[in-house]
Amino acid sequence: MTTTTATTPTATPAASAKALQGVRVLDMTHVQSGPSATQLLAWLGADVVKLEAPTGDITRKQLRDLPDVDSLYFTMLNCNKRSITLNTKTERGKEILTELIRRSDVMVENFGPGAVDRMGFTWDRIQEINPRIVYASIKGFGDGPYTNFKAYEVVAQAMGGSMSTTGFEDGPPLATGAQIGDSGTGIHAVAAILAALFQRENTGRGQRVNVAMQHAVLNLCRVKLRDQQRLGHGPLAEYPNDDFGDEVPRSGNASGGGQPGWAVKCAPGGPNDYVYVIVQPVGWKPLSELIGRPELADDPEWATPEARLPQLTKMFQLIEEWSSTLPKWQVLEKLNAHNIPCGPILSTKEIIEDESLVANEMVVTVPHPERGDFVTVGSPLKLSDSPVDVTSSPLLGEHNEEVYVGELGLGDEELRLLKSNGVI
Repeated sequence: MTTTTATTPTATPAASAKALQGVRVLDMTHVQSGPSATQLLAWLGADVVKLEAPTGDITRKQLRDLPDVDSLYFTMLNCNKRSITLNTKTERGKEILTELIRRSDVMVENFGPGAVDRMGFTWDRIQEINPRIVYASIKGFGDGPYTNFKAYEVVAQAMGGSMSTTGFEDGPPLATGAQIGDSGTGIHAVAAILAALFQRENTGRGQRVNVAMQHAVLNLCRVKLRDQQRLGHGPLAEYPNDDFGDEVPRSGNASGGGQPGWAVKCAPGGPNDYVYVIVQPVGWKPLSELIGRPELADDPEWATPEARLPQLTKMFQLIEEWSSTLPKWQVLEKLNAHNIPCGPILSTKEIIEDESLVANEMVVTVPHPERGDFVTVGSPLKLSDSPVDVTSSPLLGEHNEEVYVGELGLGDEELRLLKSNGVI
């Protein structure tokens, strides 16, 4: 496997400045939705201080591939951060948390509803401590009957419209492999946080930011709600389904968009030997020639999009009769030669070994002090004046002395007592 190693590039002082340089983020998040958001903020240059209980984020120990080492689950969601430990249930812990809030620009948490309030840190109290702070919360649901439901990735997919519209017509609802409930919500939270920071430049005030996982998934499923409303005017011709009820059906690999598409089989027939093909009006003639059926280009039963829509299943069967005789990379080459929109189905193994993704620093190798090198996903946000250097996730409490002594001004003896008394 060829991967790039994340290093600090040589750069001029202007080029090495980061977009969020000088922004301090108090990261009280855990598992995935919150850490995915704060990692993006860290990649954009914010100083993200991850506050953990003395036992650490639960994902440090989940799904371990190596014993007694932070899991890939944790390392891949917490790069470029600093870690401190604090027992916020103790009085001294609350005092220290108050000082951390006072010194921060952003505070992010994804505890259960009301958990931070029960610590004694309501939004009113946080505003008293620091009127300029942007306080962001990620929850499963908004206010209403679902507020106290426990939220997980696939629960959010189930309740946000994704699962009911994913899968094949004759099969059960399916979860998507993309983490749209957790990381998808994290991206939405970053957008809101950045907007709040920008508004603070004009108002001088911080504000409350709330993002719910169900709401984020729903935003990503808006085209399905578009189609729900279109159903009121008759069947959806862009879908391959034969029958329509009063709700948007599962439609397999159909996009449901203006240009029909499908995943067609390729040789030798492995689980990911497929190419996704989109049939645009301009592409039908060259495609009919490629599949050995040039007569279909002028056949009135096939020549126009309107003629093809009622027989989408048959159309993709004809394409698959051709594609199934060739490896997917040859299918890709032939289709691209005629500007036919397409893409191979890439397995996780193919992606992690993809040299173009390595070259674009989307697959990077990061050194870790205990596990050695690990491969992770790089930043998809490419800013010309704010380059991203992916660095390792922190060890538990690695920056306690740096933050508590070096920045908060606590003495070495107090730090020792805090540790012995279970405060950190």
